Amino acid sequence: IIIGGLFPMHYRVVVPELNYTYKPAASGCQGFDSRSFRWAQTMRFAIQEINENPNLLPTITLGYKIYDSCATHVAALRATLSVLNGPKEVSSMMCSGASPMKVIIGDSGSSQSTVVSRTLQPFKIPMISYVSTCACLSNRNNYPHFFRTIPSDYYQVKAIVQLVKHFGWTWVGGVYEDTGYGIFAFEQLSKEFKKIGVCLAYCEMINKAYSKKRILKILNIMKKSSAKVVISFAEEGGLYPLLTEYVQQNITGIQWIASEAWITSSVFSSSEFYLSLGGTIGFAIRRGEIPGLKDFLLQVHPSVYPDNTLVKELWNTIFGCTFQPSNTTDQSVRQLPLCTGHESLEENYNEYTDVSSPRISYNVYKAVYAVAHSLHNLINCEPGKGPFDNFTCADISNIEPYQLQHYIQEVSFTMLGEEINFDNNGDTPASYDLINWQRDTDGTIRFVTVGLYDVSKGVGKELVINEKILHWSSNQTKASCKHPLVTPFSVCTESCPPGTRKGVRRGEPLCCFDCLPCADGEISNQTDSIECIQCPMDFWSNAQRTECIPKEIEYLTYDEMGVTLTVIALFGACLTIGVLAVFLHYKNTPIVRVNNSELSFFILLSLALCFLSSIAFIGEPANWSCMFRHTVFSITFSLCISCILGKTVVVLMVFKATQPGSNIMKWFGPIQQRIMISACTSVQIIFCAIWLIVIPPFPSKNTKYQSSKIILECDVGSTLAFWCVLGYIGVLACMCFVLAFLARKLPGNFNEAKYITFSMLIFCAVWIAFIPAYVSSPGKYTVAVEIFAILSSSFGLLFCIFAPKCYIILLKPEKNTKQNIMGK
Repeated sequence: IIIGGLFPMHYRVVVPELNYTYKPAASGCQGFDSRSFRWAQTMRFAIQEINENPNLLPTITLGYKIYDSCATHVAALRATLSVLNGPKEVSSMMCSGASPMKVIIGDSGSSQSTVVSRTLQPFKIPMISYVSTCACLSNRNNYPHFFRTIPSDYYQVKAIVQLVKHFGWTWVGGVYEDTGYGIFAFEQLSKEFKKIGVCLAYCEMINKAYSKKRILKILNIMKKSSAKVVISFAEEGGLYPLLTEYVQQNITGIQWIASEAWITSSVFSSSEFYLSLGGTIGFAIRRGEIPGLKDFLLQVHPSVYPDNTLVKELWNTIFGCTFQPSNTTDQSVRQLPLCTGHESLEENYNEYTDVSSPRISYNVYKAVYAVAHSLHNLINCEPGKGPFDNFTCADISNIEPYQLQHYIQEVSFTMLGEEINFDNNGDTPASYDLINWQRDTDGTIRFVTVGLYDVSKGVGKELVINEKILHWSSNQTKASCKHPLVTPFSVCTESCPPGTRKGVRRGEPLCCFDCLPCADGEISNQTDSIECIQCPMDFWSNAQRTECIPKEIEYLTYDEMGVTLTVIALFGACLTIGVLAVFLHYKNTPIVRVNNSELSFFILLSLALCFLSSIAFIGEPANWSCMFRHTVFSITFSLCISCILGKTVVVLMVFKATQPGSNIMKWFGPIQQRIMISACTSVQIIFCAIWLIVIPPFPSKNTKYQSSKIILECDVGSTLAFWCVLGYIGVLACMCFVLAFLARKLPGNFNEAKYITFSMLIFCAVWIAFIPAYVSSPGKYTVAVEIFAILSSSFGLLFCIFAPKCYIILLKPEKNTKQNIMGK
C-alpha cells in the first residue's frame, strides 16, 4: 500500500520569463529547506519502522511517494497530481486506471492543504496534515477528507487569548500573513478578544508579494502605537522580511507573541535577532521523542543516494559545497568548492540533524502511525461485523480510500504515553508548549519551554506558566541578572481603581476610556468597574467611593449644643423656682398681693414647666418622646399664656371697677379666673388629644437635606394639627397683647399691663422669627431653633413680668408699700 507525502523542501518558486515567443519552462523551486527534508525523512523512518514491526501490519508492506510542494499553491497542486498519477505526462483521453494512492501525508501550509484537500475530494482520498492549523479546515462540509495531527488554530487562538488575559494586556497589535492561516486566525482572535475586553490597536496584513513600502508602513504603525504587545500569525517565510527590517531599525520594547508557525523557527535564532526579538513568547506544538530517528537521518549520504538531487542540495546547504563541475554556467555554484563526500553530518551541528525537540517531525511520525493503525484495524475486521453495507468489511486486495478514511476517523492508539485520535472534525486533542526566546551561551536564541496549554486539563486549568523563568522583551539586558523581570505593560488606559468607573471615549475602542469618580452615594469595589453601584438607603459611600458605610445618624444629642441648651433650660427653671420662692416668702407684701398672687404662682409654675419641656426635645427621637415633647410644650405654654391673659383681664377690670356703681369684679373673681384659665388650656388639650389620636407625631429618617446623613427627627404627623397648636398659642398671645396694650396707660405706680405688653411683644417677635428659622434650618438645628424659641420666649416672659417685682421686693423694699403702689 502506497502512502503519499507532500513536504515543502524548498521555500520559494522561481517563475520563468514570459515573453510569449517560446513555450515557457516549468516553474522551479529554490531555497532548500533542510528542516522540511528532515520531516520527509521522518516519514520514511516511520514507514521503515512499521514494516519491521511484526505486530503492526504483519501481512502488508507500506511504500511511499514523496514530492516537493515548494510551499506554494501551484507547486502543491502539481505535487498532488504527481502523487496520484506519476510524474510523467501521458497523452490519453482517459485515465489509465485507479490510483494506488490511499492516503496522503501533507501538506504544510494551510493554504496549500486547502488546495490539496479540494483536489483530492472527488477521489475521496483522505489526507493527514502535520502542520496545517487553519481553523477553516475543521469544516467537514468543505473539507470532508481532511485530518491533522496538529491542533487547530481555534485552540491556539484560545491559548493566546488566555495568555493575554493572564498577563492583563488589554491593548495589543496584530500582524498576520495574507493567507487563510493568518486571516482566519485573526478573525477568530478578534471575536475572542471582544468577549474579554481586549482591543486591537492595529491589525496589519503582510502581502503575499514582497513590498518594502508595505513593510515600512507596518513598522511605522508599530513604532507610533502605544500597544507594547504584538501578536503575529504568519509563516516564517512571510514574516522574515518584516522582522529583518525590524531588527535593522533597532526597534525594541515590543513584546512579540508568536504563533506555532515561527515560534521555534531556526531562521530567527541567530544572535543578531536577540536584542530586538529576545523574550518573544508563543505556543509551539508539543514535542515528542522519536527513538532512533537521528541515527536514521545520519544514514543519508550522497554515496547511498547518488541520483537523489535533494540529498545533494542538503549537502550543498549544510557544508557549502557543490557536486557540479567547475565549468557549470551557474555563477553561484562555480564559487563553491566541490564536495568530497567525506563530510560528516554528525560533526556539523545543523537543522537537519537537530532532533533535540522534534515537534513537526513528531506530527509526521504520528500521522504515519495513524495510517498504519487504521490499516491494521481494517484488515482485522471480522466478517459480518464490518462497518460498511450489510456489515461487510473492506476488500484488502482493493481497499477504497473512503473505507480507509472510516478507520482513520475511528482510530485510537497510544504513542509514547500520548493518546492519539481524531474528533468528528478530524482534529486531534489540543496541546501546546509555551516557548520563550532566551539568550544561549553563544549569544544565539534558545527556545525554552516555560509552560503549557492542554485542553484536557479542564476549563480554567488549561494554561500553566512558570513565570519565574520567563524573560521578557523589555528585559533582555537583565537576562543574566538575578533581579526579577518585570512583566510588560500594554494597555490603552491604565485600569480604573476602585471608586471609579469606566467612561467611554467617543470614537475610540472600548479599551480606551476615562476613569470617572463615582457619584455621591455610589461605589465601585473592583478594578475597571463598568458602572457604580448605588448604596442601600441607610448607607453612604465613603470618601474613596470604595465601600458603603452606614450613614451618619444625626439628632440633637447631649453634645456641646445639647448640653448648653439643657443647662440654660435648667437654669431658667431654677431661676423661675427661685422667683416663686421669693414670691411665696413675700406673699403677704403689697406688691405680691396687688394683682392676685395665685395667678402669679400659676404663671411661675407654668414657666418652669415651659423651661423643662424644652429638655424633652433633646435626645434620640422615639414614639413616646415625639408625642410627649409636642404636647407638653403646647399645653404648658397655653397654660402660661392663659394665666397671663387672666392677669391682664384682671388688671383691666380692676381699674374699670373703680368707677362709681360698677360691680364688674364679681364676674372676675378667683373662681372665674380659674375657670377662664382652665377653659383656655382645655381647648389646647382637646387639640392635642385629637392630634395624638388621628395622626400623632412619630420618629422619621430625613435624608433630603443631606444625602450622606440620616437625620432622626420627629415628624409632626399632621402639619395642620401642628400649626393649629402653635396658632392657638399665638391667638392667646395676641389677645393678651391687645388687652395689655389697652391697659398700659391706666393710673398707678405699678401697672402690670405695660410689663405684660412688653413681654407679649417679645413673645410674639420670638415666635414670628421662629417660623422662617424653623423651616430653613437643616437637621438637628431645626430642633435647636425650636428649643431656642421656647427658652427665649420663656425668659422674655419671666424677666418682663417678674423682674420689676423682684427688684422692688429684694432691692427696694421701701417701695413695697400700699401707698407707693397706689401712687399716693
